[in-house]
Amino acid sequence: MKPQHWPLYGLRIRTPRLELRLPDLELLDELSSVAAAGVHAPDTMPFTVPWTDGTPAERGRAVFQHVLSSIADWSSRDWSLSLAVLHEGRVVGRQDVMAKDFAVTGEVSTGSWLGLAHQGRGIGTEMRAAALQLAFAGLGAGSAVSSAMTDNPRSLGVSRRLGYLPDGLEIAALRDSRVTLQRLRLERDRWEEHRTVEVTVEGLDDCRAAFGA
Repeated sequence: MKPQHWPLYGLRIRTPRLELRLPDLELLDELSSVAAAGVHAPDTMPFTVPWTDGTPAERGRAVFQHVLSSIADWSSRDWSLSLAVLHEGRVVGRQDVMAKDFAVTGEVSTGSWLGLAHQGRGIGTEMRAAALQLAFAGLGAGSAVSSAMTDNPRSLGVSRRLGYLPDGLEIAALRDSRVTLQRLRLERDRWEEHRTVEVTVEGLDDCRAAFGA
């Protein structure tokens, strides 16, 4: 699917094991089903927005609506690219790349999740590496930021392997409780030093203007 008026559907990011792309309705339904089946243990909450607190049907609907809203609300000054992550042709999770006033700041942020059945296999690192390739090599970003709760070692481990450095702490409210997040920052030179995953990007030229690049 590569419609004339939304060329982002033609964007493809590939690693040795994965393909990332903006999901059409069929893939979006599959992505929503992965979310409905669970993305973390029920006794934990790794996200500051607790969208996974609902029933399986509510989780799936939330993902479906979020991805559609990210397309509807897109502007070159404020965008959120929500990519389905495919492994062996099946959707396993979602990788987001976001920016505000990218043409001025040259900075992106990222967020992601994986279905429970696909965790612990290095996929999280590989899909973030794909997002960083798009940002730095594709769009010319100067920096990328992320954050994770201080008690989320898996997410922090992904950032560490990719070269991110600590960038201070942040306090947030979650379910009326106080939580602490570790902010992380990756500058272009650190990204270049820590690149270990082979990534290719296809179809970017047709949609570069949409990113304000």
